[in-house]
Amino acid sequence: MTRLIVVSEVPPMVNAQYDLGNSSFLTDAADAFSTLIWGGNQVFSVRGPIGGSPMKIELVMEDKALREAMLVYTREILVFSVIISLITALLIFLVINRVLIRPVAKMTASMQGFALDPSNPSSVLPPPSGTDELALAARHLAAMQTELQKTIRQQKNLADLGLAVSKINHDMRNILSSAQLMSDRLADIGDPVVKGLASKLVRTLGRAIGYSSEVLAYGRASETAPRITRVMLRPLVEDAGEILGLSAGTDVAFVNEIPRDLEIDADPEQLFRVLYNLCRNAAQALEGDTGEDKRIAVAAARDENGVRVTIDDNGPGMPQKAKDNLFSAFRGSVRAGGTGLGLAIAREIIEAHRGWIVLEEKEGRGTRFRFDLPDHAGG
Repeated sequence: MTRLIVVSEVPPMVNAQYDLGNSSFLTDAADAFSTLIWGGNQVFSVRGPIGGSPMKIELVMEDKALREAMLVYTREILVFSVIISLITALLIFLVINRVLIRPVAKMTASMQGFALDPSNPSSVLPPPSGTDELALAARHLAAMQTELQKTIRQQKNLADLGLAVSKINHDMRNILSSAQLMSDRLADIGDPVVKGLASKLVRTLGRAIGYSSEVLAYGRASETAPRITRVMLRPLVEDAGEILGLSAGTDVAFVNEIPRDLEIDADPEQLFRVLYNLCRNAAQALEGDTGEDKRIAVAAARDENGVRVTIDDNGPGMPQKAKDNLFSAFRGSVRAGGTGLGLAIAREIIEAHRGWIVLEEKEGRGTRFRFDLPDHAGG
């Protein structure tokens, strides 16, 4: 039964009916947006239960006041949402600025300052202690800058050293030329011993003058190309042993195992430098050795590709640090005060001959270097 309780005027025509006891969230949300957008001049009927009783009440009303209330509530929610969004955006900005922007800005400023003055220690980025990707990148950047500064200092020292060597070498070459002229006079003396020593002295001074010229050429970064000819290998090894003083009567046995008829395609002066440097390194390693039967052996053999030469000693061997920096100038030296230039020069010469040089592993004590030189067609 339906009973009319109160009425203000004749009820208008109802445009829509809503039952609160039989509704869903999606339906209510769609009706609310419909009223907010298109409402304001409609009449609807709302029916719903009274408390927990089985009775229901039905109201017929216009939606104008409801829409105005909904508009006020929407504006309040909008303002409140904007305020929350601004606060959230500010917090996100502060977090991103601290976590991302500031570290990147520091790295950028460090790179710019380092580019302007690489030698300044203060331009190196202090490595952070974080564990994120930016901290890891900053630590790698700091390590790279530190290593680059070391390289720049080393290059500067090398440049200064090269200038000093060039100045000294210029005057030394003139002195050696004068000494060569005087040694030529010794060759005119009738004493056979003096003549033999004078010829070796002339060859040695000639090599020294040639080396001085090549040092100046190296300072101009124009390495002399090898003048490859067919040359006997055994006499070059003998000359290297004589100049080093590794003759009979010394405590170091110098064994020349090169076949007398073995020929090799190489620049004789540059090949002599390789043999001299390798034999000198072996002799210096044996100087401080307390063992007996000190020995340096030079051997060679021909194969299908060319000639293989080995320089073997029974000294104390090379430490691991020297092996790690093998053939590196100013880093691969074994003895105190050494420069490591001998092995670096030897490698450059062998590579210029299209060959290769290696440190061989051997059983027992000592060090064995091996270099291979290919045969060149046409000599």
